[in-house]
Amino acid sequence: MDNRALSQVLGEIADLLEIRGDNAFKIRAYRTAAETLATWPQAVAQLNEQQLRSIPGIGKDLAARVRELAETGTSAYHKELLEQFPPTILDLLRLQGVGPKTVAMLHSTLNIKSIDDLAAAAKAGKLKGLKGMGARKEAQILASIEERSKDSGRHLLSDTAETAASLVDFLRIHDRDVELIPVGSLRRGRETCGDIDILAVGGQPGLMEALISHPHVERVLGQGDTKSSVLLRGGYQADLRLVPSESRGAAMQYFTGSKAHNICVRDRAVQLGFKLNEYGLYRVDDDSRVAGETEEEIYRALGMEWVEPELRENRGEVEAARAGTLPKLISLSDLRGDLHMHTTETDGKDDLAAMAEAAQRLGREYIAITDHSQALAMANGLDERRALEHAARVRALNGRFENLTLLAGIECDILSDGRLDLSDDCLAQLDIVVASIHSNFSQESQQMTDRILRAIENPWVDVLGHPTGRRLLQRESIKFDMTTVMDSVSRHGVTMEINCQPQRLDLNDSHARAARERGIPLVISTDAHSVNALSRLQWGVQVARRAWVQSGDVLNTRPVDELRSRLRRNRRS
Repeated sequence: MDNRALSQVLGEIADLLEIRGDNAFKIRAYRTAAETLATWPQAVAQLNEQQLRSIPGIGKDLAARVRELAETGTSAYHKELLEQFPPTILDLLRLQGVGPKTVAMLHSTLNIKSIDDLAAAAKAGKLKGLKGMGARKEAQILASIEERSKDSGRHLLSDTAETAASLVDFLRIHDRDVELIPVGSLRRGRETCGDIDILAVGGQPGLMEALISHPHVERVLGQGDTKSSVLLRGGYQADLRLVPSESRGAAMQYFTGSKAHNICVRDRAVQLGFKLNEYGLYRVDDDSRVAGETEEEIYRALGMEWVEPELRENRGEVEAARAGTLPKLISLSDLRGDLHMHTTETDGKDDLAAMAEAAQRLGREYIAITDHSQALAMANGLDERRALEHAARVRALNGRFENLTLLAGIECDILSDGRLDLSDDCLAQLDIVVASIHSNFSQESQQMTDRILRAIENPWVDVLGHPTGRRLLQRESIKFDMTTVMDSVSRHGVTMEINCQPQRLDLNDSHARAARERGIPLVISTDAHSVNALSRLQWGVQVARRAWVQSGDVLNTRPVDELRSRLRRNRRS
């Protein structure tokens, strides 16, 4: 069992304990363990009990639970808890605004067991009389249910990539000579993915038997000599296709592009007297083969530049490829620094020195420490005195780490009326301020727009953090006028963030592209709360690439001195 799957089970145990009303310390222990193991750099399944107990937050009892999970793939304790509730009750926790305590109340008072039960109760107006509920909360739950139905069968990009990588590793054990290539929405870097599509170039039919023997297969959906489909634990459908070497490029092109992109490319082929399918590019008049071994030769034969996978969405890339004007997309290696992260000073899991050491190991040239401000009390947010003392400690570390500059910043809450959580005098003494919304997400669109505009107008705001506040598959974006906000951002010289948390990826690709086209500078930052999360930059880069972003569009591709000069506070007239 991989780390993510282990983490998921431990998180479910924490949720079930909370629904049951168990001891708060016990709940917190399981939840902390789930969060820690999700990003642990080693394969937890390969650790012995002593090694497990050396992990922060993993005691004797938890270590035994983890070992049981790792060795058997199941947990007797998890099963015991599940048997106390209907099997669908955990689905309720995936809805915005519905936590374990709410689930417990709904179950005990209205016998709600599933999302369908909850939807029926909300539509009948049965929620309004419950404690903490009202017409507004009822409407929010119904909206969340509707949003959830749209995302059914979707998975986070990072989770899909991890599952696909694990599956590829498993299949490679059975055929070490085969080339295994994940395609589809995963290769395009979409923020959420449906099926996992894998091409096995030069693979043998026996690979199909290997697929269905995978220990996480819950159901075989179809099995043939050249294609098989299975349903994996966690709700992933995985499709494996055998592809001959001569059709490698054609299959990659066919199974990577969106439907709309592929239609445009096939139309181009028809215009030139060709036909294009997953086997190759052929002349219509004599059925002779023109290309197929590589993607590049297919696009070249069609009079096009090779199109990066992330661009294959029919958003102008076909026309640009024909004109030779495709952008040179940003890459992970272009990023020099990370401008948003948290330490144990607030809600981070690792201290300042550990975060700096990890950033140095990853080759970062600079990082900004941006712990939370005081309004986020549950995160032990900083008041003005603590913020400035923390900034002094950050700056004191400069010189200790070779080739690494530390910037003293803060993630400052945008309050309900648009004021910043700390005074201008305090913010002016910092190196960078990321302004973000963490509360009152349900404000009406105009109110929310005015709130964000007021924050942007504050002269010490440098970056607008995770601007839409969304959490993928959990919470939809806040409602505001993005065009008006971008106009203000552009006018005031504020930077917009692409947040790399896999649950956020905020700005999304369409908004990031709109920002780029307006000349608004972007930053790509991890929002890391642990040393392991500092490696998340790749997910933000994926968003940026889908947004046609180039290196020059992103501030943290610049050397630290140039970055400083380009921050708003250092460009004030």
